[in-house]
Amino acid sequence: MNIGYLYAAAAFILWGVLPVYWKHLGGVPATQLVAHRVIWSILVLLPLAWLTGNAGSIRAACTTPPLLLRQAIAAALVSANWLGFVWAVTHGRMIESSLGYFLNPLLSVLLGVFVLGERLRPLQWLAIAVAATGVAWLAFQYRHFPWIALYLAVTFCLYGLAKKRTTLNALSSLSVETMLMLVPAVAFLVAEHRAGRGAFGSLGGRDELLIAMSGVITAVPLLCFAAAARRIPLSAIGLMQYLGPSLQFLLGLFVYGEPFDAGKLIGFAIVWTALAIYAIDGLGQLSAAARRSRLRAA
Repeated sequence: MNIGYLYAAAAFILWGVLPVYWKHLGGVPATQLVAHRVIWSILVLLPLAWLTGNAGSIRAACTTPPLLLRQAIAAALVSANWLGFVWAVTHGRMIESSLGYFLNPLLSVLLGVFVLGERLRPLQWLAIAVAATGVAWLAFQYRHFPWIALYLAVTFCLYGLAKKRTTLNALSSLSVETMLMLVPAVAFLVAEHRAGRGAFGSLGGRDELLIAMSGVITAVPLLCFAAAARRIPLSAIGLMQYLGPSLQFLLGLFVYGEPFDAGKLIGFAIVWTALAIYAIDGLGQLSAAARRSRLRAA
């Protein structure tokens, strides 16, 4: 079996169980957790970039204003997404956050229409319409608009668009983004400690070790994902990405006992139906492309 599939599974499984990690740090404000994640990540990413020969591309990016601007936009979006995700996990909204990542592929397709001028096939339009119906149903069931799900989906989609415009590989790009977030993160934590609200240094040894390990848990799944992307088709990665939100959903439901009744199950089932339609359309397009390739070869 192609080892790329194992790398992809490792990346998405790690991202899927990551809520357990943040849940253990629920007593620390989400803003501080994100700032610490930036600081500890840079201590892992820069040595990795140097060891893998990516230091030159990072230096070049830092001296190329247009590329640096795109990376700054990506940095703002990914930090906003991190903040929303950590807040949701530590406030008992894990199931709702999983919905955001289920919706992400469909919103990405819609973004391609309005931003990149792409044209959708009929089944893709159907998938988006069905997903919108599911979100409307869930809004009714939750008695409020599922804003955290839409927030996570929109910020991650826009982050994906920003990444699409960069020429850097995954490790170099994330390293530059993290460097750009470093000064604000340090300044924020210093201000929090001076105000007596700083968590790090006042927690037990285990919790402080967990915070320090946030750099590793950021880098490892990223490297697995990068290794998978070089070895297996993007279509396979697109299907395997549902491992992450599926695990988040199961954790929220069965481990942390978040509220989930029959009405919400119907809403999620509608969204899952939309994803099935989207996947069937994608597989059909891949099959047609393979047939055309065989015909050309013949």
